Amino acid sequence: MNSRGLNAYIGDKAFYRRLMRIAMPVMLQNGITNFVSLLDNIMVGAVGTEQMTGVSIVGQLLFVFYLCIFGGLSGAGIFTSQYYGRSDLEGVRNTFRFKFWLGLILFAAGTGIYLLWGDNLIALYLHDGGETGDIAVTADYGSKYLKMMLYGLLPFVIQQIYSTTLRETGETFMPMMAGIIAILVNLVFNYILIFGHFGAPAMGCVGAALATVLSRYVECLIVVIWSHRHPKRVPYIRGLYSRLSVPLNLTRQISVKGLPLLINEALWSSGMAAVTQCYSTFGLAVVAGLNIATTISNLFSVIWMAMGTAVSIIVGQQLGANAFEEAKASVRKIMLFSIVSSVAVAAVVILLAPLFPELYNTTEEVKRLAVGFLCISMAVSPVHAFANAAYFTLRSGGKTWITFAFDSLYLWVLRLPVVRALIAFTSLPIMAIFVISNLIDLVKCVLGYILLKRGTWVHNIVESI
Repeated sequence: MNSRGLNAYIGDKAFYRRLMRIAMPVMLQNGITNFVSLLDNIMVGAVGTEQMTGVSIVGQLLFVFYLCIFGGLSGAGIFTSQYYGRSDLEGVRNTFRFKFWLGLILFAAGTGIYLLWGDNLIALYLHDGGETGDIAVTADYGSKYLKMMLYGLLPFVIQQIYSTTLRETGETFMPMMAGIIAILVNLVFNYILIFGHFGAPAMGCVGAALATVLSRYVECLIVVIWSHRHPKRVPYIRGLYSRLSVPLNLTRQISVKGLPLLINEALWSSGMAAVTQCYSTFGLAVVAGLNIATTISNLFSVIWMAMGTAVSIIVGQQLGANAFEEAKASVRKIMLFSIVSSVAVAAVVILLAPLFPELYNTTEEVKRLAVGFLCISMAVSPVHAFANAAYFTLRSGGKTWITFAFDSLYLWVLRLPVVRALIAFTSLPIMAIFVISNLIDLVKCVLGYILLKRGTWVHNIVESI
């Protein structure tokens, strides 16, 4: 990316108003979601470290499914943003229909895998070590939690199909409101079902799963019903189901661009699950400590994470309108904003890090590990912020095979092998291995900078369809 001094990286008030109009609802929704996840974590942890650890392990497994949905829908979403940028509503409808069929296929595949091999996958994370936890009890809680969570996968998929399309066409407020309402439903039923208030049975982690399932249905119904009742704000909704077929040429184009994203998210999420599984060989205390640190760091990472959504929408629409120089300028400004904000937030969280684990009813061993993991995670958050912005920039221009190599191929070829080698061939403590694992992302930042500077991502992918 060429620059002309500092001004090339700083936008005017109108730019930041537009950026915040798009990113703020995503930040707010994700912030509330992660805050409730923190409360959920604390409530489950209050009934036992084993239940909290079982829930954490299942969360790693479901994370793979959630990101497969995200990646699969994102492939079509690239086309949605650019079609909407040139006011082609039938193009938007067709990308929605593609998402519909792909979502159903992924739902069926994911449910089948978890039903057949869920218990075996949970067992991969259960190892002796440290002074915390009972492996058999943790496995039982994890299995029960997973089976209940499967009932919420279908409404999650449908909600994502609608919400991603709304966001890609600039309607970010309604998905945010639906998410907030669902989060409140989840929080209320967590309180009732985990501890057994108001005459309900005390269900522990199974109650937490049931509360999540109920909230999934609430969020799905709100988004679907609102979309179909507001055709003026959602103009592509008219005639959406008049047919479900997708033009063959568009299907081919989305598949070519979208398949790498689906593969990428599947491999990246499973790769991260594999990295966590490597950490788990140090014992259940490490799994519990990492769960606490991850939950807290996610809460404070919403700003730079939302910048990825902003890049997808703003840059995607500018590329679709052939405003290439504006797209380049937007990337520079969003990237700087993302990095600076992550540095400021990280500094505050690191100072307060020792206070957060005290919210949990767990052992001192777990609390000590959680503080260490949290400080390291926040210290490297500017690195992740840059890599995240670079990834979404490359993706917005349809360079999906490059993003595949940039994201998941890097993880499987470099980061995961290094972590496994350090565990197998050295006697380094878990904290040292965690530091090295995260600093490897500096290589990713260098690659991202080179790819952005070349400018091959500046491309209108819908013009020739």
